[in-house]
Amino acid sequence: MRENTALVVYYTKQHKNSFNALIGALEVNEYFDNFPIYFANKKDIYNLERILKRYDKVIIAISFFTTELWKTYELMKKLKIKYKEYSNKIIYLAGGPHPTGDPKGTLKLGFDVVCIGEGEETFPEFIMSVSVYENYKKVKGICYFEEDKFIYTGKRKPIDLNKYPPFPIKYNKFGHIEITRGCPYKCYFCQTPRIFGKNVRHRSIENICKYVEIMAEKNLKDIRFITPNAFGYGSKTGKDVNIDKIENLLKNIKEILGKDGRIFFGTFPSEVRPEHVNEETTDLILKYTYNKSLVIGAQSGSDRVLELCNRGHTVDDIYRAVYIAIKKGINVSLDFIFGLPGETKEDIEKTIKVMKDFIKLGVKIHAHAFIPLPQTPFAKANPGVVDKKIIMAMRHEIPKGIFYGSWHNQQMLAKKISKYLRFGKL
Repeated sequence: MRENTALVVYYTKQHKNSFNALIGALEVNEYFDNFPIYFANKKDIYNLERILKRYDKVIIAISFFTTELWKTYELMKKLKIKYKEYSNKIIYLAGGPHPTGDPKGTLKLGFDVVCIGEGEETFPEFIMSVSVYENYKKVKGICYFEEDKFIYTGKRKPIDLNKYPPFPIKYNKFGHIEITRGCPYKCYFCQTPRIFGKNVRHRSIENICKYVEIMAEKNLKDIRFITPNAFGYGSKTGKDVNIDKIENLLKNIKEILGKDGRIFFGTFPSEVRPEHVNEETTDLILKYTYNKSLVIGAQSGSDRVLELCNRGHTVDDIYRAVYIAIKKGINVSLDFIFGLPGETKEDIEKTIKVMKDFIKLGVKIHAHAFIPLPQTPFAKANPGVVDKKIIMAMRHEIPKGIFYGSWHNQQMLAKKISKYLRFGKL
């Protein structure tokens, strides 16, 4: 029996949380109570014939990062060939960080439509329009080509996180809970404020606890959060610390979980900024969390480089944060980005000294190579390279896992991405 419309989401580990939020947004709309939704992994995505035969229209939704650009290009080529006979009934929909930053380039990969920015409102409206045979090209927040002309239907207002669940309960797809969206700092290498805006929006404690309770009832008691800055939770500006809000959040969650629950706060994917690490915030980590560790965004050991990338803190702030955390017995991992635009040999020497100082204190260094990203002020900058002096200085720490990261792959990707962003060719 042929039916009307179905949705297939390319549900991979890297984009689990993104699709959890989007499918969660469908669940608050009665229209989607019995709507057919399929979660396709890397194997399933090439075996959709049964679904394609059953429905008149099938929306295949794919989210991806800029670092996945070439994988997505290959994926789209294969899908177009594999499902060529069904091309009249498939709509390829893209969303996520890269499509938002590079919508025209994304459409050229073979996508029919790109969802730009937040999808909690755009995604349901688009699917409904397709399903009821309305003109989906009127849906706000999307772009497409029409006779080679690029059409963007306009930007939506930022959503209220409390209106939408962080994951789809009906489908038992649980994961991290997004507690804050938006970032006021606007670092020149980061897409976050360009995608979600500079004004922070927090999910309420009551709303967060509602979903923690649901997870706990299913014996899912490891709780992790998504936020650009964990210690910014509850702050009106996102630039200061609302210690009462953070404590109330952690306290309420701990009461729900009981003794066997585990709260992870201030670690991936909810790192912290150095200027927010103080006596009060570290006490909360020790009192309420399981991790007893912090991931702090340092990014450089040079004040000049930090200023060049609009980071908003100093090297002294990093030292202060590390000293406080270590004194409290908290383990620290520092994020550093090497090859940032404008970095000189002198800046590299300063960063090496800073890293050696911290390693003596038992700190680990998480190394990254700078990758230019679309829509950021550094989009057209040279790709990052981890200088040989850094590798030599850290040669004894690499085998121990004290200096760690995927900088080798990032350097190679940075070169390819830089070339693509400059010339528009894969």
